[in-house]
Amino acid sequence: MKTIKLYNYTLALLLVCSVSSCDLTEVPVETATNEAVFSSEGGLDLYTNSFYDLLPGTDAGVFQDDDNSDLIARNGVDNYLAPGALSPITSGGWVWTDLRNINYFIENAEKSSVPTKNHYLGVARFFRALFYFDKVKRFGDVPWIDRTIPVTDEETLYGKRQDRFEVMDNVLADLNYAIANITLTSDPTVTRITKNVARAYKTRICLYEASFRKYHTEYSKQATANTWYEEVVKEANAITGFTLHEGVAPERAYRDMFIAKSAFTDETILSVALSASLQVFSSANRRFISPTYGNRPSLTRRFINTYLNLDGTPFTSKAGYQTTPFVEEVKNRDLRLKQTIRLGDYKRTENGIPVVSPPNFSQTYTGYQPIKWCYDERFPFDDESRNDNAHIIMRLGEVLLNKAEALAELDKMTATDWTATIGALRKRAGITGATLTTVPTVADPYMVAFFGGKFTNPVLLEVLRDRGVEMIFEGLRPDDLKRWKLGELFQTAPMNGMYVPALGEYDLNGDGKNDVYFYQGTKPTSSTAGIAFVDVSPSTAVGRLQLSNGTSGEIMWNPGAREWADKKYLYPIPEADRTRNAALGQNPGW
Repeated sequence: MKTIKLYNYTLALLLVCSVSSCDLTEVPVETATNEAVFSSEGGLDLYTNSFYDLLPGTDAGVFQDDDNSDLIARNGVDNYLAPGALSPITSGGWVWTDLRNINYFIENAEKSSVPTKNHYLGVARFFRALFYFDKVKRFGDVPWIDRTIPVTDEETLYGKRQDRFEVMDNVLADLNYAIANITLTSDPTVTRITKNVARAYKTRICLYEASFRKYHTEYSKQATANTWYEEVVKEANAITGFTLHEGVAPERAYRDMFIAKSAFTDETILSVALSASLQVFSSANRRFISPTYGNRPSLTRRFINTYLNLDGTPFTSKAGYQTTPFVEEVKNRDLRLKQTIRLGDYKRTENGIPVVSPPNFSQTYTGYQPIKWCYDERFPFDDESRNDNAHIIMRLGEVLLNKAEALAELDKMTATDWTATIGALRKRAGITGATLTTVPTVADPYMVAFFGGKFTNPVLLEVLRDRGVEMIFEGLRPDDLKRWKLGELFQTAPMNGMYVPALGEYDLNGDGKNDVYFYQGTKPTSSTAGIAFVDVSPSTAVGRLQLSNGTSGEIMWNPGAREWADKKYLYPIPEADRTRNAALGQNPGW
């Protein structure tokens, strides 16, 4: 159970357990608690608290989802991309317990005499929309079930799946009902489902659906995409009461959001509060920093190159950018870069003492080592899952990006829109110049190549540049690749790192002390205390670092073989579930 307002909802769980079942062939059973739950506002409120478990879990958190994308070099290869690892036998996720819980509530709340019941029905239908959105993304066609199912209803229990586009129409209807009926507009803890939360999630869901319909042309739904893009713009415009978090200085404002114990309510729309006193933590530091725990994600140079210069020009427009060493390439860049990775004067504290901390090659594969979401204190956070910084799962920054992408796709971006969305995000990042107020008219060749020529619209390319930079490690990138139908990037994106001019020692943060020694063959010695030695000897073995030109070039990480096939846009229906219901069929290619 997520920590919502730092309350303990044990009673809610007890009530829910009394009316929930474990299989589609079972139905909730009436109990003595039914009347107590549905005859009072307190009961309705308590029951709906159980739905919050559908929000992203906090231990691994949204910050780990991007590890499986084109922007991250990580430890090993997930089963989703490992050759032959994903199959109907290994697939999972065909679980419906949460839906039965929601539908049971809706059925009974609709019969309730509580005057405020529509608010709680709105919350329930919001969560049903989230449930189905996740199922459609994973499996495509799924059965639409909006009621509890009697054991005698074999037609439903053993029926076929429903067309995904019809299901998404129902998801949209649920979201619209939630927006119309949820009465809570704002929440000072930003941990409750409000009207603005429903609106913000609607922009995310409608953007996914619009892109899916436009770019997955095999479904012949391109003509319906713009209707969904229009919904994104409409709902983004209706959100009120939020601004971009500016903080005390541009050098800190962005990162401060992700290491705050209490979410900043100026920009955060929804978060999950963690609590040391209640022993509710995440493992952010361990998953990013520990050499033995988690995926050790590192950003790739291919992605780092997309960060603009502070004057608003593309870094890749500079002559010789391909061979610029790390200590130079990170200077005078979009301030989000220094708030996302270690560089320059970054320090960590050990036993209360600040320690200069350049990229640590015992923890990073590419040299671009993340600090977003991570406390600077080493103990106990690097060694134990003790992070209690707020888990942000929806914020205004994303809504602005969703709106900007929809406007670009609709070809309706005005200078005013640009200034209020991409311009505003860039301004907070310290960027200056015409890029803050002027709609771009020329496509950046690097960005065209970055997406394999899929996009050539200069406005859309710049929106997507900022989407990557602003939202990295917030769990959206894998879904973005899927909705744009760019799954091949899961396999082909290079796991490249900083440029190394030659073997030898390097100062990575410009403090006059060498931090890393790249060598081949026998490990050398160095007079620099604490220097990291990195073996880049030629090898084809998995788990080795190489230099792209042999004794010079970009660091190249080999995590193991990655395999993409278009059938992976949808997971296979698990074999065990098909055995129980042969009418489910199977997704194409599986």
